[in-house]
Amino acid sequence: MKSVASWPSVNWTGVLLLHFLARTLNVTYMMSAEVIHQIEEALDEDEKEMLLFLCRDVTADVAARNVRDLLDGLNERGKLPTMGLAELLYRVRRFDLLKRILKMDKTTVEAYLLRHPHLVSDYRVLMTEIGEDLDKSDMSSLIFLMRDYMGRGKTAKNKDKSFLDLVMELEKLNLVAPDQLDLLERCLKNIHRIDLKTKIQKYKQSAQGTGTNYINALQASLPNLSLKDPSYNLRLQNGRSKEQRLVVRQPAIQREPVKTSIQESGASLPQHIPEERYRMQSKPLGICLIIDCIGNDTELLQNTFTSLGYEVQCFLLLTMKDIIQILHRVAHMPRHQDYDSFVCVLISRGSSHSVFGVDPSSSGLPLDHIRRMFMGDRCPYLVGKPKLFFIQNYVKIEHHPEDCSFLEVDGSAMNNVDSKARQPGPCVVHREADFLWSLCKADVSLLERPSISPSMYMQFLAKKLWQERRRSLLELHVELNDSVYNWNRGVSDKERYYVSLQHTLRKELILSGN
Repeated sequence: MKSVASWPSVNWTGVLLLHFLARTLNVTYMMSAEVIHQIEEALDEDEKEMLLFLCRDVTADVAARNVRDLLDGLNERGKLPTMGLAELLYRVRRFDLLKRILKMDKTTVEAYLLRHPHLVSDYRVLMTEIGEDLDKSDMSSLIFLMRDYMGRGKTAKNKDKSFLDLVMELEKLNLVAPDQLDLLERCLKNIHRIDLKTKIQKYKQSAQGTGTNYINALQASLPNLSLKDPSYNLRLQNGRSKEQRLVVRQPAIQREPVKTSIQESGASLPQHIPEERYRMQSKPLGICLIIDCIGNDTELLQNTFTSLGYEVQCFLLLTMKDIIQILHRVAHMPRHQDYDSFVCVLISRGSSHSVFGVDPSSSGLPLDHIRRMFMGDRCPYLVGKPKLFFIQNYVKIEHHPEDCSFLEVDGSAMNNVDSKARQPGPCVVHREADFLWSLCKADVSLLERPSISPSMYMQFLAKKLWQERRRSLLELHVELNDSVYNWNRGVSDKERYYVSLQHTLRKELILSGN
């Protein structure tokens, strides 16, 4: 989906006039027999088949043996307004007929569809798009795989038919439906058409609602301790030099993976916190949620986290409403209780404290709201487990973020933690514990170039995780910061990346598993 700024010029006068006639005057424009005849004559057999398939959901009361019967039946029942016919021609990509018969161009129809309900369901459109991308070899493999579900006889009858014919047979057997696409997704994966599998995944997620609300089982007994509290912060930003990159406030703390614990017993913190490691043994390790509203980094990140052992769920070019719905749904998944961790990767435009979707919006989704969705009192299934966030936010940078890199650890505030957390006995985990929050900001002008490059931050991150997965994640992030620093030394101000890290991890974290 293109951004609003990059849309071609649209004949808004025509769109508004059609909208006015349809809603204000409440007049149904009847297509003439001549127009229907012209369209039927101009379409080839594949286009006719596609049109009949697209309209299966809106022709329950129409005996449509061919395109003429289809259009005439819809016309007689008032189901074929001008824009409805325009949508059908747009779906079969007959833009020449749009212009010659309906006097419209492609961009006018696209603008209308963005703002009005569609005649054709998204499911039907998805099936036709998949069918167009399959070759004969793909179809032969698909039909063979369907033997286990349709039977040898039915697959033999379908061996010379199209993908849309196959879908209709699967629908009759209740094997495929708008909300039942797992079988098709699995078969596409087996024939190595991951691109089409990804299309189905995107459709499934956009079609899902907000999910189920679960009663919160965790009653936190600790005070409201923010991630901004210095005792739980690890900030890594782009710095002046490698020698200045590591500044530790407490002399007693060595340059080792930092351990901060909020569940120690005793009246005061020990000088040395015992080495501990998060359990990373579940299969999969957890869900990796990737929301990419730019569209350049998904494949690399998907491959990286899949190789690490995560169940990766990818979503591309989402609106703000869809982003909120997906985050809310994922945060409430009971499946988290069977997994050892959670990862969220978010790539989008935004402001200094918010992210945007692809839709134009004056206000974005605050980053703090995203973090709160996964805190212990709202996401009990992830309590005590590492929750990792990697965010690339393209913002308008008026001036450079603070030009200093440092590792900031201040253990003095640990004594302010409520004494209930330090009593001997059962462990109480704070609602904000076990987070790693890696945020990278870059100038939005990087997205306004003719050729948009992938995020260097995400490139460095994927490379580190892929090649050195058996090392501590915090150590890898220090080296990631070095890579970004070296990149920034050789580019202009507008091409720089600014990385910051906050974490409340209580143990060492290695993603490769124990």
